[in-house]
Amino acid sequence: MKATAKAPANIAFIKYWGRKNEALRLPLNSSISMNLSNAYTVTTVDFSPSYIRDEIEFKNKVVSEKDKNRIIEHLDRIRKLAKIRLFAKVVTENNFPQKTGIASSASGFAALTKAVCTSLDLNLTQKELSILARLASGSACRSIPDGFVEWRQGDKSEESFACSLYDENYWDLRDIVLVLKEEEKKIPSSDGHRNVQTSPLLKKRLNNLPKRIERLKKALKEKDFYTFGKIIEEEALEMHSVMKTQTPPLFYLNRSTIEIIEKIKAWRKRGLFSYFTLDAGPNIHLVCEGKDEKEVLERVKGKEEIKQIIVNKPSQGASIISKHLF
Repeated sequence: MKATAKAPANIAFIKYWGRKNEALRLPLNSSISMNLSNAYTVTTVDFSPSYIRDEIEFKNKVVSEKDKNRIIEHLDRIRKLAKIRLFAKVVTENNFPQKTGIASSASGFAALTKAVCTSLDLNLTQKELSILARLASGSACRSIPDGFVEWRQGDKSEESFACSLYDENYWDLRDIVLVLKEEEKKIPSSDGHRNVQTSPLLKKRLNNLPKRIERLKKALKEKDFYTFGKIIEEEALEMHSVMKTQTPPLFYLNRSTIEIIEKIKAWRKRGLFSYFTLDAGPNIHLVCEGKDEKEVLERVKGKEEIKQIIVNKPSQGASIISKHLF
């Protein structure tokens, strides 16, 4: 009863920030994202009568009790669905820094969901897998389908799931992650979600989003990179404005983030069309078309403030692989 899954992190072009239902992780708004080819989690799960308790292991990382309990809670959720009582061994490995705002919980719980359901022979649809992953980590639902993904907000659990708008081969984009800080952020995203209602900017943001989502979907459909880029920057900055005006305020960006944003704007004036987006952390996602990848990389390589560069293409979603971690 062993299975191994690989699932990508994702970058949201229209952001998920704030929940209408904490227990079910129902978002305040729909979101649109792209799965990342070179930022992923691999997880192996084995259910066996030989285990007397759940065993959780992170490769090259000490697991906190909080992390363990969150994983075990998800195992319990799926055990209940499968109507079994067996314990499991879980070994998981990320190929990128965790808890720094690069959606490690999304890839982690998408991989866990896919591996557990496969090992228990649960024949779930992609929609059902997405819903199940969402219950563990909201953005994990977006790492289940392929390519460019929409997460529909919904008012009930069965209505809130992610589906693919276009597969990973649809548009030759790059998401170049500039890792500026590898340490775990002090305030996790989950805490920020709980306090979003304290921001005076939230109501205006939620009113703006339906039209922005339609504009972005139109730009995706037409592969209009100029419009697409303008929208994702507008969206990233608005989300961080909400964060900064919450109580307590969240200041995830640092000086290096701001300096790189200014450089990206300057590049455009000289004809290099790339745009930025941001998640809940200081690291910056630099988005360009495939034809400009080489030139963009030449501009950022060797910079002292950049700890790591991760070049991503659009990726397929969670999948089963044959190579186990144990």
